[in-house]
Amino acid sequence: MRTTNSPIALEGIPFLGGAALLTVAAFFIWKPLALFFLAVTCFVAYFFRNPERTVPAEEKAVVAPADGRVIYLGPAREDHLQEEMLKISIFMSVFNVHVNRAPTSGRVLDTFYRRGKFLDVRDERATFENEQQGMVLENEGGSKIVVVQVAGLIARRIVCYARQGDALTRGTRYGLIRFGSRLDVYLPKDAVVRIGMGEVTVAGETILGYLP
Repeated sequence: MRTTNSPIALEGIPFLGGAALLTVAAFFIWKPLALFFLAVTCFVAYFFRNPERTVPAEEKAVVAPADGRVIYLGPAREDHLQEEMLKISIFMSVFNVHVNRAPTSGRVLDTFYRRGKFLDVRDERATFENEQQGMVLENEGGSKIVVVQVAGLIARRIVCYARQGDALTRGTRYGLIRFGSRLDVYLPKDAVVRIGMGEVTVAGETILGYLP
């Protein structure tokens, strides 16, 4: 599985390079236009930033897979496992870091992709209708959690490095979504939640709860 600790996510390099080339070209045509493209270049670099994180050491802790804000917390049926689970949804705006991290250590039992629409991810219909990429993780204790990357109104490209059989370590970078989106985490019903509605999360650092 590919992962990198470069300050800019590799997926952002083509966008950053393109914006930088436009800035240079515009400088010789019309300087105010060059200033505009320079601002675009700075935003692209900011959007694809890839900071280091300090991952909690607690063995049963489940950390946030994304930077953002909790917009849903409660029971839900997870369609892939066909189980009633505890769902935590994290909304990422265009100003959040978009690199996603493994919420717990474990083995990837399965991955799945669903083609779909690009509704605003704050609309609950997005859970069933939007494009999404998910994976099922099982830790050493046998607890299973499901993590789903949901494409949004602007986000049109989901990247997931994880493959079936991969062993992930909590806090490891495993993918990203471009330009605004949502991460859904499904925990066992008997997990202990340590996060609340509306709270801000930091990927790899904020503890969402503890597995049984």
